[in-house]
Amino acid sequence: MRGHLPYENPGFVGRRTELERVSAALAEHRLVTVTGVGGVGKTRLALRAAHRAAERYPDGAWWTDLGQLDGERLLVALVADSVDLADHTPGMAATGLCRRLADDRLLLVLDSCEHLAEPCARLVAELLAAAPGLTVLATSRRPLGVAGEETIALDPLPPAGPDALALLRRAAGEDFPAAGPAGEICVRLEGIPLALELAAAQIRLQSAEAVRDQLGSRLDAAPGARFDLLAHTERVWPSRHQTLRAAIGWSHELSTPLERLLWARLSVFRGPFDLASATAVCTGGPLDRATLPEALDGLVRASVVRPPDAAGRHRMLDTIREYGATWLDRTGEAGTVADRHAAHFRGLAGRAETEWHGARQLRWYRTVDAHHTDLRTALDRLLRTDPDAALDLVGSVAFAWSCRGRLREARDGLEQALLLSEARGRVRARALWALGVTLVLQGEFGPAQDVSERCAREARHAEYAEPAGAGVGPGAGTETGAGIETGAGTGSGRDRPGDLTLDAAALACLLALTTGRPTAAHVVVGHVLDAARGGPADSAARLRCHLVRVFALTGLGRLAEAREKALRLRALCEELDEHWTRTALEYQLALTGLLEGDPVAASGHARAMLEGTRRLGASLGVALGLDVLATALAAAGEGERAADVSGTGEAYWRSTGQPRRGLPGLRALHEKYTDTVRASIGEPAYEEIFVRALTGLPQDGLDRALRGPGQHG
Repeated sequence: MRGHLPYENPGFVGRRTELERVSAALAEHRLVTVTGVGGVGKTRLALRAAHRAAERYPDGAWWTDLGQLDGERLLVALVADSVDLADHTPGMAATGLCRRLADDRLLLVLDSCEHLAEPCARLVAELLAAAPGLTVLATSRRPLGVAGEETIALDPLPPAGPDALALLRRAAGEDFPAAGPAGEICVRLEGIPLALELAAAQIRLQSAEAVRDQLGSRLDAAPGARFDLLAHTERVWPSRHQTLRAAIGWSHELSTPLERLLWARLSVFRGPFDLASATAVCTGGPLDRATLPEALDGLVRASVVRPPDAAGRHRMLDTIREYGATWLDRTGEAGTVADRHAAHFRGLAGRAETEWHGARQLRWYRTVDAHHTDLRTALDRLLRTDPDAALDLVGSVAFAWSCRGRLREARDGLEQALLLSEARGRVRARALWALGVTLVLQGEFGPAQDVSERCAREARHAEYAEPAGAGVGPGAGTETGAGIETGAGTGSGRDRPGDLTLDAAALACLLALTTGRPTAAHVVVGHVLDAARGGPADSAARLRCHLVRVFALTGLGRLAEAREKALRLRALCEELDEHWTRTALEYQLALTGLLEGDPVAASGHARAMLEGTRRLGASLGVALGLDVLATALAAAGEGERAADVSGTGEAYWRSTGQPRRGLPGLRALHEKYTDTVRASIGEPAYEEIFVRALTGLPQDGLDRALRGPGQHG
């Protein structure tokens, strides 16, 4: 089934009437918002309703967790990412999203909208106007206020009813009788699911009788004596929310001092966190490396922190995190812990960049992806407090973000940091290089040319114009049309280009290649490689330059030379266990095979490229690889398979928000051989297969494409 929904929580209990109401509303309205206090079960109900309704939407049901956002700046990017739009287009962010959804019939679930209610309302209104087949299901503590919105207010479970007791039983792992302490707990907590889960955690540690007595003393107290410290006022059911706050406060009161301190400090994480990150960010004072794991285990036992997933990552529900943030603010540590969080993720970004060249590349690439939310949070913090550090962080991860298809976020972060930071030298040159690559991938060749020239000047300044650590100043020198100096640098005694100059050259050559100037690319990259010390295994920048030279040789038609260099580089990448360059080399080898009239070899290299791009989660790479494979299959006379792969390729191209593109030579070959197979199997048959693949599940189409000859099953 198309789409992406999280797995359902096995603890879902009751809500049959509410579920029918949401299902009926989705059938009649294009915007349905489930409202209610925090902890009442809005997310669970929306998830269950989405799973039930998904089959009615041919283009799938897609889930977006907005709780990870601290502001609206990346709202559109997050929603685009959630519907598998690796938006490579320039221009307004919402434009690409509207184009992606315009012809689809899908369900978009926006969870936890309350802190972004107004920007969510604007975006939803724009999307509904642009996409007639779109239905939106939102959860929020208050309505969005969009015309045509159907609001369903979610009450707590009936306190004296069977569902509240069933939830308590399931969460506590005990079969309590209906009459007795468990029933009294349900009534005292007014059937609020999150409050019942917190009580169940304490029942596992104590007993139902003890929990009932403690809740009695807590909830029977005067309002001013309750543990009611959340700063947020609620527009929906404030009296019931006082009960939830009292229940959370009671759990807080039962926690040990170290657990309370950890709860407060963990609130700085907006995404999942592992023990290593929690230790790096939250230690200090009595909470040290020896005591933190036990405190974390205690919070897990109390259901304050969710148990670790298969990857060892924990998370906190938004309502509980907000409570911890209030306490963190009261301790006066909010700024200190936020700075520690930012420093930790800046360090993680730096290690990921350092490990990019070699056997740990794929591991760190996935680590950057897994911590994406908190890397963005850290970047936002540093943009406000330390722009130079922000430039360092985003320069370290922007290339990985762009490879993953997060071009808008990479560009946004880089442009902001470059504007705010006054840092010069390596940090700025690297950020300019990453921005240039991002702009090329977006097809923004004019701005990319300007950034390429700035990158070359900054690299020259850092490596030649001034000694290390010296003051800043624009470097002098001449540049070619490709945007990089052709002469060896002088001025500091260093007569060999370093990695910054090599990367600046690689960027200039990439731009030259994508704009049809392979000769310029070959001249520039040849010059810097001849002038530089070392071989392709010595650094990522050197390896990228050698890759660009293969691209240039292919573009010049020097195919035997291109193939020979590509095979040597691929063998080196296999030794290094380097994935990104190896995948790009497979693309070039596939293209070389096509140009040399060997479609069988081209097909093998195209499949190897697709395996690599799938591991990297690179939609643009998958789209390019499918085009090469479709062309090779067509050249081999496999018309039906070529039509199937081409249709799947079109689906992946649409996920990038761009029309088909690639190197000019491939486009011409693709058109030539596609025309041939259309004629051989007939236009109607080709179109039928193409459309079936285009409208099917892209992952299934990719699986079919990766099956070699004799593996059609």
